[in-house]
Amino acid sequence: MTATRIDRRSFLMGAAAVAAATLPAPALAQNKPVKIGLLTVKTGPLASGGIQMEQGTVCFLKDRNHTLAGRKVELLVADTGGNPAGTKTKIQELVERDHVDMVFGPLAAFELLAITDYAAQAKMPILSLAAAEDMTQRRPNPYFIRASATSSQSMHPLADYAAKELKLKRVITLADDFAFGHEQMAGFGRVFEDAGGRLAKKLWPPLVTPDYTPYIAQIAGAEAVVHGLAGSNPLKFMKQYHDAGPKLPVLGGSTAGDEALLKSFGDESVGLISCSAYAGDLDTPSNKRLIDRMVREYGNIPGLYSAGLYINGQVAEAALEKTGGKTDDREAFNRALRAVSLTDTPRGPFSFDHLGNVVGNFYIRRIDRKGDKLVSTTIKTYQKVSQFWTYDEKWFLSQPVYSRDYPPLKS
Repeated sequence: MTATRIDRRSFLMGAAAVAAATLPAPALAQNKPVKIGLLTVKTGPLASGGIQMEQGTVCFLKDRNHTLAGRKVELLVADTGGNPAGTKTKIQELVERDHVDMVFGPLAAFELLAITDYAAQAKMPILSLAAAEDMTQRRPNPYFIRASATSSQSMHPLADYAAKELKLKRVITLADDFAFGHEQMAGFGRVFEDAGGRLAKKLWPPLVTPDYTPYIAQIAGAEAVVHGLAGSNPLKFMKQYHDAGPKLPVLGGSTAGDEALLKSFGDESVGLISCSAYAGDLDTPSNKRLIDRMVREYGNIPGLYSAGLYINGQVAEAALEKTGGKTDDREAFNRALRAVSLTDTPRGPFSFDHLGNVVGNFYIRRIDRKGDKLVSTTIKTYQKVSQFWTYDEKWFLSQPVYSRDYPPLKS
């Protein structure tokens, strides 16, 4: 018999291979980072919101030392360019090349609609601010989770407040001429008219509008203006509205009086009443941490966009804790995401309905000047607001989706 010589290096390599083969697979998987892909936009009229989305995500991960449920987190940021084609390309890269475990974003409804079929086929969980109504209504994506709001979810309580507490009877609406603007004003109009009010006129400036003067000239015959402009457009509109001279009070949706705009607004914004899922003066530990981190890192207070992504991080964290940090079983992880219910968040307590949309608080806020600063003050809280408002869900879903022309004006 011939003796077989095994040198020390071969022995060690073989021993290492045996040891690796006997390790449980989950333990190996746990050593890999959780990969979060962020679809955001950094150019165009929506860029200010997109940049804040990235800031909110970074703030959350820094607060958690880039570790969730015992696993390190890797953030991969993709700029969609603010268009559907760019968004689809970027999510394909995140899924097929980078092998992300979940996607945060995108921002705009038209971006989300461009990728929803692909994301569903890929079984990729998406936690998005995009407010497209039907994503959690008539055409639900089982892998879509929205902790912010549908387009109309903040407009329903705003309309209720306008009719019942401000006693307004006749208003004019003005919103960006794309899906988010259409759905906002449709939701406001339904509730406001059901409460006895009337919409005198609906104005639709394009999303990229340098001069609102032609639209402001049409504002007459009403008691107030309700706008649903997004991104940096509220800044331009309020300045031009003030300079043009109309004295009607202004109300707006979640993006109209966003806290992140306060440092750029002037006295033209004083008195603006808006409704949002986020309120900067909400006294919760997580909101205080977010504000402290945002001021320290970026020199600005957070608004809806950054708070929304911080909250998405909390949802992901809660789901990972439930799965023991595992993401390899995509179905189990998705179920855990949709089952999340939280109490301490920058927007207060919330849970999800069976379609994956948030049920939570919405805040009526007013912009005031205090000393040398503009502040947003909560003046009323609507609790546990559903995407269906107070309407019967079955009836609501039997109606057409909110749009530019639906519901039609009663007057």
